[in-house]
Amino acid sequence: MPLWWPVPVAVAFLLSAWLTPAARLIALRLGVVDSPDGGRKLHRGPTPLLGGLAIITSFILVTVIVLLSSSELTSGAITFKHFIGFFLGIGILTIGGVVDDRFSTSAKYSMALFILASFVAVLGGINVAKLTNPFGGVIILAPIVASAVAFIWILAMTMTTKLLDGVDGLASSVALVGSVMIAALALTPTYFQSDVALLSLIFAASILGFLLWNWYPAHIFLGESGSTVLGFTVGVLSVIAGSKMATALLVLGIPAIDVGVVAFRRWRKGKNPFTTADRTHFHLMLRDAGLLPWQVALLYAVIACVFGVTSLVFASWQKVIALGILGILAIFGMMLLAKHLDDSRAS
Repeated sequence: MPLWWPVPVAVAFLLSAWLTPAARLIALRLGVVDSPDGGRKLHRGPTPLLGGLAIITSFILVTVIVLLSSSELTSGAITFKHFIGFFLGIGILTIGGVVDDRFSTSAKYSMALFILASFVAVLGGINVAKLTNPFGGVIILAPIVASAVAFIWILAMTMTTKLLDGVDGLASSVALVGSVMIAALALTPTYFQSDVALLSLIFAASILGFLLWNWYPAHIFLGESGSTVLGFTVGVLSVIAGSKMATALLVLGIPAIDVGVVAFRRWRKGKNPFTTADRTHFHLMLRDAGLLPWQVALLYAVIACVFGVTSLVFASWQKVIALGILGILAIFGMMLLAKHLDDSRAS
């Protein structure tokens, strides 16, 4: 790792930490705040949104400076075409998210933006050309299949962090763990990709600067643009210049499984899985069970770290087993907690 790497990483952190209060003031002046409703939103009072703008601005600005001043971020398999698709996708989510935060647009509008941003990223050449075979070797994908897999993956990650953003510091801390784990894997001798590692560390530092203000009690929330860009970026980082999807899935395993379980429950009840608002998400049930916001965020972050580390030390087939264990534990835990809450409400 070059000796100058800490400089852009530190700048991204400091810039994000400095820009977050500025984003807070802008949100307050424009009236872009999230107010408690006594239902899903139980925070203490009206809280400014638009915090994601600090992360996005810091990440893109520092990344562009590094791109213009060195070849470090394009020394491997990442090309300028990849960055164009990546940044355009972020731009779509950012602009669309700010509009949604200000005017409360429909769920169909949001979904259209997610699809468009994921499609633009794939058009920029970000795809999954191959998958690691757990039993040895790799599976080479046809171009159309490679693009389709990347599109579905990035879209799923975008939706996962959007729906995860319901507790102070939760989505940002899990995304922070995800980007750090991707960077760590990219620095191992087996997968060594310095471009992916540096890009992931810059993103992690940008999240950390914001998290100083987003941790409980939060002074500012991510907003729609921030919550979606977190998942979108982790999704892109996990596939760009070599698939690291298992790492991202181990880190975001519980949130991703939660999205699937909640969607299935709503579908069985005849509700729209992606537009219905309730408190059946695991992190919200943990709050209803008595955990404080910082305890929920810390629990998710610790689990993400534990399973993320397995991606650094386990072989491919062992990662599949770890994913299976994580899935069983998550579903079993959600079922037990849901039953406990139902019994408590009935008594």
